[in-house]
Amino acid sequence: MTPTGHATGTPFARFRDWFRGHPLAFDATVAFGALVCMIAGSFTDPHGSRTGPTFGDHVPGVTSVLIMVAGAVALVLRRRFPLRVLCFTVAVTLVELVGDNRPAPIAMSAVVALYTVASRTDRPTTWRVGLVTMALLTVAAMAFGPTHWYAQENLGVFAWTGMAAAAGDAVRSRRAFVDAIRERAERAERTREEEAGRRVAEERLRIARDLHDVVAHHIALVNVQAGVAAHVMDKRPDQAKEALAHVREASRSALDELRATVGLLRQSGDPEAPTEPAPGLAVLDGLLDSFRKAGLPVALARTDGAPPLPATVDLAAYRIVQEALTNVRKHAGPDAKAEVSVVRVGRTVEITVLDDGAPTAGGTDPSGGHGLLGMRERVGAFGGTLNAGPRYGGGFRVQAILPVTSRTGEDR
Repeated sequence: MTPTGHATGTPFARFRDWFRGHPLAFDATVAFGALVCMIAGSFTDPHGSRTGPTFGDHVPGVTSVLIMVAGAVALVLRRRFPLRVLCFTVAVTLVELVGDNRPAPIAMSAVVALYTVASRTDRPTTWRVGLVTMALLTVAAMAFGPTHWYAQENLGVFAWTGMAAAAGDAVRSRRAFVDAIRERAERAERTREEEAGRRVAEERLRIARDLHDVVAHHIALVNVQAGVAAHVMDKRPDQAKEALAHVREASRSALDELRATVGLLRQSGDPEAPTEPAPGLAVLDGLLDSFRKAGLPVALARTDGAPPLPATVDLAAYRIVQEALTNVRKHAGPDAKAEVSVVRVGRTVEITVLDDGAPTAGGTDPSGGHGLLGMRERVGAFGGTLNAGPRYGGGFRVQAILPVTSRTGEDR
């Protein structure tokens, strides 16, 4: 790199990059080179002596020079009008072949034009146009040439036109191959970006659900215990002290779970996140005890000896119980009781939470918050079902059925 920040390259690389940005200038350079070669070739007589060709013995006429100039000038427009330029160069080549009675170098302009057509059209068009061009020029050279029809000059016209068509077709095929590779690479990059975006969105949603469950559960307990402490502070200081202890314990648990959840958002250079295992049904008794301490009687029924659930399903089941009991504590009234059952049925696990309470005066309907929505999203992520609604005779019922085999292929 130079001090100014520009990359240095070879003169060839600089010329190549400049010509890529100015294709008309490149075509003009090619046309000029073809004109020089045609004029130089017109001074050459392949049969000038017995020992070989001679240079300078044959001088082209003014008409031949004008025809060569016309053929070269047409090459400047070869990219814009490839077929028209080919037809024009073939026509002027035929005129020169018929009038000069020798396969003049003017055929070079037709060769360049044929290459352009082959490199910019499809293969069937290339071979149809190539065969017609080869036939016209070769037959004209054989019919009007001063030598035998099988002379090397006539075969040279046939060979050069054939090679031009083949080279143009090869360049077109390579360009199409490179474009296909580039397109696949871009498509793969877009797919990776979309997949990364989808995973980020899913992770955001999962973290949002966890934060909601953690905050809603513990804040509900803190709110209840704080209310109890305020109510009995004057008459029952010992009970108020116990309630405040529960507040401290619930707040500490909330902070621990929040720290573990937010730790997932840390960057690679941040302090190491907590390594505590995610909660699951193995610590369900501790969760129920926290509700019992908050004044909500909870009964538990579960199958003994059932094999452990996959980690993701285990966490979802725990969060569903936690959110359902939080809703009971917030909305079912102070005298409500709850029942929790976790039953393994075949390749599914059924989680049911029942309560016998009624909505508190001025309370919020459980269906109006984000708790049920979060539970439905959790269950839907595993392809399960969730049913929630009032029970006949009073109370509320939440039932979730989760497949034991998760969508990520985790199974027991």
